[in-house]
Amino acid sequence: MLSPIFTGCATALVTPMKEDGAVDEEAFARLIEQQYAGGVAALVVCGTTGEAATLTPEEHERLYRLAVKTAAGRIKIIAGIGSNDTAKALAMARRAEDAGADGLLMVTPYYNKTTQAGLIAHFTHVADRTGLPLIVYNVPSRTGVGVAPETYAVLADHPRIAAVKEASGDIGQFAKTVALCGDKLTFFSGNDSDTVAMMALGAKGVISVASNLVPDAVSRLCALCLAGDHPAAAALNRQWMDLFSVLFREVNPIPVKTAMAMAGLCGGKMRLPLVPMGQENRRALEQVLSRHGIL
Repeated sequence: MLSPIFTGCATALVTPMKEDGAVDEEAFARLIEQQYAGGVAALVVCGTTGEAATLTPEEHERLYRLAVKTAAGRIKIIAGIGSNDTAKALAMARRAEDAGADGLLMVTPYYNKTTQAGLIAHFTHVADRTGLPLIVYNVPSRTGVGVAPETYAVLADHPRIAAVKEASGDIGQFAKTVALCGDKLTFFSGNDSDTVAMMALGAKGVISVASNLVPDAVSRLCALCLAGDHPAAAALNRQWMDLFSVLFREVNPIPVKTAMAMAGLCGGKMRLPLVPMGQENRRALEQVLSRHGIL
């Protein structure tokens, strides 16, 4: 087993954008400082929450480099490299490695999808050709294909496939995967709402959307789980469950970017096909943020 890239909370960081749609690098660097102050262990840059699908390869590389420079070794930087084209994913992995990233996050291929054998080939092709540890990202609700527990067991034997971001929402399947893989892989929750349950089964943390807004709370939640204090973690989870839920009233990252704009953390501009949050859901979001004193 490779040493964990991190334990605890990693934030799936948004990519702030200006009104003209350009990446707001000053706001991006400011968010990294806020995340560090909030106690997170790592940041995922150019992931789903970072609107990676609409970023150019040059923007990816620029954000990787800016994140590494701003973090300055204080927190781990994990580069999102996911693609439904294995060659493109490898090209992004090489850009990330050259930029100084600490690890890679690679989602299952979407739209053209593949078989379980194809998933093994997809992840192995990239892992064979990079020196960085790779996190497999399973989110079948977005990609239309999920990783079977038996497939994880095969991937676990690769020396650079280090971890899994599991966002299937299927706790029973996750328990089976942990039983099959043992300590060959480090597991992270990919859903804020599943963190306590998954950490009770052996996960080492979460790659979180909510921590864009409340890094200290999500970091504390993970610390309680890692310390084995699951009753206290469950109580804290109940306290924040309304936020975890409302951030998925619409497609991520629409709600979290809207919330961050409401809280004055960064602008809420997104690139098409993402559009502003609907008024009813926006009101619900504002109520939750007000309840927690975030506004």
